[in-house]
Amino acid sequence: MRAILVGLQTKDKTEKEVKYSLNELEGLVKALDGKVIGKLYQKRDSIDPATYIGKGKAKQLKELIEGTKADFVIVDGELSAVQVVNLENIVMVDVYDRTDLILSIFSERAKTKQAKLQVELALLEHELPRVYGQKGKKLSRIGGGFKTKGSGEKIGEIKARTIKDRISKIKKELKEIEKQRFEQRKWRNKNPNILKVSLVGYTNAGKSTLLKRLTKRETFISDQLFATLDTKTSYIQFPDIPQKILITDTVGFVQNMPQELMDAFMVTLEEIQEADIILHVVDVSDENWLKKVEAVEKVLNEIGALDKETILILNKIDKVIPSKEYLDATDETLISNGKKAIVVSVEKGWNLEKIYEILKEKALEYSKKLVVGG
Repeated sequence: MRAILVGLQTKDKTEKEVKYSLNELEGLVKALDGKVIGKLYQKRDSIDPATYIGKGKAKQLKELIEGTKADFVIVDGELSAVQVVNLENIVMVDVYDRTDLILSIFSERAKTKQAKLQVELALLEHELPRVYGQKGKKLSRIGGGFKTKGSGEKIGEIKARTIKDRISKIKKELKEIEKQRFEQRKWRNKNPNILKVSLVGYTNAGKSTLLKRLTKRETFISDQLFATLDTKTSYIQFPDIPQKILITDTVGFVQNMPQELMDAFMVTLEEIQEADIILHVVDVSDENWLKKVEAVEKVLNEIGALDKETILILNKIDKVIPSKEYLDATDETLISNGKKAIVVSVEKGWNLEKIYEILKEKALEYSKKLVVGG
C-alpha cells in the first residue's frame, strides 16, 4: 500500500492547517500498515466540482504517481462520486477520501457486535449518496430494452434500495442493543455506591494505557490511531470507602470525524453524558495538542457534556522532559481554563498518584452527599 496524499488550501484554511491535517492523514495511512510516498497540496479559492483539485493539478498528480509507482491516492476531504470517477480516469489508480480511510480503519478494528454494526451503518450511509454517480455499466438499465415494458430500473436504484433496507435492519438491531445497555446504565445510576468516570481524548492520547494503569486490568494497547474502538469499562475499589469507581474508556476522537461515524457512535458517547467526572487525556508531546483539546471539547459540547466536571490529564510528559525530577517541585494540580489539569506520564507512572487522590476525594465527596441525602 503506497499512497499519495492530496490536500487543498482554500480561503478558509491556512497552509499550516493543511499540512497539519495531511500529517494526521499520514498517521491514518500508517494505522492500516500503508506507506505515504508523497504529498501534494494546492491553493484554490474553492473546491473544483469536477476533480476537487482542478484538471491541471490532477495531471500533475498523475505524473507524480507514475514517478513514484504509487498504488492509490487519498484526498484529505470529502469527495463526491463524480469527483472520484473523474480523478480515477485521470490518474489511473484508485482514489479515496478521508472518510473512506477512517471507515476502513474502523472496519478492521471493530470487535464487538455493536461496534461492527455501527461501522457497517456508517459505511452504508457513506456509500448511499455515491451509488447514482458510479461509472460504466453500473449505470446501465436493467430491462427497458426493445420489446420490454416500461423504462426498466437502473442498477443504481436497485443497489440504493438494497442499502436502505440493510440500513433499516441495522438500526433496529442497534436499538435492541441500546435497550440492553440502557438497562445496564440505569442500574448503575440507581446504585449509590458507584462513581462514574469517563475517559475521553484524541485517538492515541493514552486512554487505554491509563485505564489499564488505574484499574490494573488488561486492555489492548497499541501506539497507533484508533487502536481500539469498543467501549471498555473497568473499576477501582479503594479499601476504606464503599464507593466503587467505574471507569469507561470511549472511542478516540479525530479532527473532521466523518458525520456518518459521529452519528453511528453517538450511542457510545452517551456513556460520557452520564458520567459524574470526565478525565480528558491529552498527548502534550504533540505540538498541536491545544488544537486537539479544542476538537474534543467541540464534540463534548455537541453531546451536552462540556459543562461536566472535567480533569485534563496532560499525558506523555516523558517525551518532553528527561526525568520526573523536572516536573513542578510543588507537584500541585494546575488549572487550565477553569478545569483542573495534572501533568503525567502514564507509561512511566509519573504522577499517577495525583489521579488516584482526586478520584478518591471525589468518591468521598459523593459518599458524604449520600449520607446527608439519606
